[in-house]
Amino acid sequence: MTSIFLIGPMGSGKSTVGRALARKINFTFIDSDRKIEERCGVDIPTIFEYEGEQGFRDREERIIDELTSLPSIVLATGGGSILRESNRQNLMSRGCVILLQVDIKEQLRRVAFDANRPLLQTDDPEARLRALMSEREPIYNSVAHLSISTDSRRMHHVVSKILRQLQHHQVCLKPATTGQSTE
Repeated sequence: MTSIFLIGPMGSGKSTVGRALARKINFTFIDSDRKIEERCGVDIPTIFEYEGEQGFRDREERIIDELTSLPSIVLATGGGSILRESNRQNLMSRGCVILLQVDIKEQLRRVAFDANRPLLQTDDPEARLRALMSEREPIYNSVAHLSISTDSRRMHHVVSKILRQLQHHQVCLKPATTGQSTE
């Protein structure tokens, strides 16, 4: 089985689901945002403060290139990782890309008041989430091999659904190709 890369909006469950999925299939779990923080020695809001979103995206691009080259991993990416073409190409060509989808209301419940979400430090987090989704959803869909909803579902149900989809479509048992299946 090839590496699995989780994409999707903030709060869709990429880290939580990724950890559980990696345990279930005996892969190594890596969170690209945590890896960036480890390398920098500061949290993401601090990187945004000093380097802006552009500086953060530069760091993210380097780490995505490095991590997508590793074998047998489940990688949780940041919500905006798909904004750069090089990231999209590396994700699609080096593994199986799974989009974790979440309804805006559920997403808002999960992340609206999280101080570690620099893009949500606004008076209207819901409007910001809607704007981000409007911009990013077509990109997510173009990159994903599979899409799975995480709305109001227990993590182990999401992991089981991913495993069923992987087995049914066998997308991770062969070289990655573009195209998407939704359950």
